[in-house]
Amino acid sequence: MHSISKRFTNMLLTLFGVVTTVFFLFNVLPGDPAQMMLDQNEDSEQIEIVKKKYGFDKPVFVQYLYYLNDLSPFSIHFKETRNISNLNSKKYTYFKLFSLKMADIVIKMPYLRESYQKKGVKVSDVILNTLPNTIVLAIASISIAIFLGLFLGIFSALYKGTWFDYSVQFFSTLGMSLPSFFSAIVFAWFFGFVLHEFTGLNMTGSLYELDDYGENIQINLKNIILPAFVLGIRPVAVISQIMRNSLLNVLSQNYIRTAYSKGLSKFVIIRDHALKNSLSPVVTTLSGWFASLMAGSVFVEYIFGWNGLGKEIVDSLNTLDVPVLIGAVLTIAFIFILINIFVDVIYSILDPKVKLY
Repeated sequence: MHSISKRFTNMLLTLFGVVTTVFFLFNVLPGDPAQMMLDQNEDSEQIEIVKKKYGFDKPVFVQYLYYLNDLSPFSIHFKETRNISNLNSKKYTYFKLFSLKMADIVIKMPYLRESYQKKGVKVSDVILNTLPNTIVLAIASISIAIFLGLFLGIFSALYKGTWFDYSVQFFSTLGMSLPSFFSAIVFAWFFGFVLHEFTGLNMTGSLYELDDYGENIQINLKNIILPAFVLGIRPVAVISQIMRNSLLNVLSQNYIRTAYSKGLSKFVIIRDHALKNSLSPVVTTLSGWFASLMAGSVFVEYIFGWNGLGKEIVDSLNTLDVPVLIGAVLTIAFIFILINIFVDVIYSILDPKVKLY
């Protein structure tokens, strides 16, 4: 219980730090939020009305407190004063816990407010519409990375010093040095344009697309191939190197020599003894890379036209849609934290000497 409560506290503190950083970072961006929510031809009187309604006329720190109140599952709704928190309370369902003299304490789902550019659309709805595509892309990429990375790493260690080992190390170094956005441009041009007649792949496209009549939505799985391989290049390079070095280190241990002396075959020793003990550093690496794929897919999604959270972040940056930007960053941070906690549990299962504190 102590370890669980400590991890939960650390998660809350981390999220609080992320919320504070991104809120003040994005709120110093140029541009008037009220002007962004209105058409360019609106007069100054209407702009002032919007500022007062949404609290844009108040100091940044007060706006920050309002945002924390919206974001927190436990919120304060003042009874007499008419403020942004009370206005936002009409946009979500809440349950009153108890009443104080001047306010009600309520419980609700975190409220990420509404998009500046998509009138009346909640940020949570924007994220729910795009996040599944990013998760699918990240899972496909990390699956490719796990399969190829482990395969190349294992055989590179078993055939150390051969042409195969040197080739794997060369391409791993090359893969780690290539930025994803550069690889995306090259892959999209070469496989989606130059070799389109042979591959049948498109330069751009998402998982769900409208049919030729613009009526029905259909799944187009081939559109995931290029972005998934591009996102998987760097993880493949890293996993193969870590797996190679970890397996070589395990194979040099005394208990492996003891297993050989007992007459066990090389295949049995590697399968039953070496591989399991070699996977711990790989699992740790996978946690960081999967979370990085969630965040690092921004430019890859944009280049391939993949309608995920990464592409939404770029679009929001272009239009300075601050609520969507903050909501997307907080979502990625939350996923990153959850993944790391989950991997810690897996790591403790693989290595009983590691305990969760």
